[in-house]
Amino acid sequence: MKAVKYMDEELMLKKGVELLIKGLGPLEAMRFLTLSRERKIDSVKRHRAWQKKLDKDQFFKEVFQKGI
Repeated sequence: MKAVKYMDEELMLKKGVELLIKGLGPLEAMRFLTLSRERKIDSVKRHRAWQKKLDKDQFFKEVFQKGI
């Protein structure tokens, strides 16, 4: 089996950016690099969603359990 040699991270990043610019153009490459990978939900919405799934008794048991 042949040993795999990875390229240096700095070289990999440089080549990757060069390929993005060559393939997409500078403007679209920049847009791609700055895209948000996932939409963040508002903290209040996230908290309310957490509360809906929460088992109050289990939560209190875990929080106030003796010996912690």
